Amino acid sequence: MSMAPSASAPETSGTPAPSGAASAAPDPTGSAAPIEATLHIAAQNIQFDTDHLEAPAGQAWVLEFDNNDPGIPHNVEILDATGASVFKGQIVTGPTQASYQVPALAAGSYKFLCDVHPTMTGTLTVL
Repeated sequence: MSMAPSASAPETSGTPAPSGAASAAPDPTGSAAPIEATLHIAAQNIQFDTDHLEAPAGQAWVLEFDNNDPGIPHNVEILDATGASVFKGQIVTGPTQASYQVPALAAGSYKFLCDVHPTMTGTLTVL
């Protein structure tokens, strides 16, 4: 019975506990730096390894792109519902990796594709 969690609680009580509890919650004022999301996608055999991605709304994020097709150029472009480009990653020839810095997007559904191979497509859902 002495192994109950309450037995260890007095050892850790003190002023650091309240500040630790407060820092676990996100700061609604935005004064704390937001956690940057990172998504991953790869191209191989002239297709993406996924046809669906999800990203956070209202904050920039990173898209780690692996082009695994030797000697073949690929990129990732993101289009809004009207077909307008909202992000266009640099075309890279594989095998290589690229780290795209995608700007904050509004919540909604977007199409992503490879400019070189327009049949390589998918849906990006921004929540």
